[in-house]
Amino acid sequence: MTQKTDEELSKSLQSLEGEMNQKTGDVNLEGKKVVWVEDDKFLADIIKRKFAATKCTLFYFTEGLEALEIIKKEIPDIIMLDILLPGIDGFEILEKIKSNPNTKNIPVILLSNLGQPSDIKRGKELGVTHFMIKATVTPDDIIDKIKEILSGGK
Repeated sequence: MTQKTDEELSKSLQSLEGEMNQKTGDVNLEGKKVVWVEDDKFLADIIKRKFAATKCTLFYFTEGLEALEIIKKEIPDIIMLDILLPGIDGFEILEKIKSNPNTKNIPVILLSNLGQPSDIKRGKELGVTHFMIKATVTPDDIIDKIKEILSGGK
């Protein structure tokens, strides 16, 4: 095995970073419609500020029924759902989205503190695109995952 110099290693890392940016960094969220359903006000403030920099149209809701109306009307590019919500929960919202022919193909990310295998399994069975556990991700991770999904990745 040959050892690389610091300069060669740096160039390799830059190349890898460039490839990763081509996959997700080139995805511009400007003009994209994102629906986010989350009842945690603190997290909502952080994410709203982060999304403002992406220039996407963010529809933010604390309750599922309001979100469902906008989802039907606006047909967003992607949806992020918490599971534990007042009124109907994220799983019920996901069921309604996936059972409607007009919204069934919209990618959905479940973003929750629930991370039990049974929760993840249920989300997958209902057609979720990706499951993220709030305690293990940053706002940048969320934006990156949205870009990855919208670029055709999972």
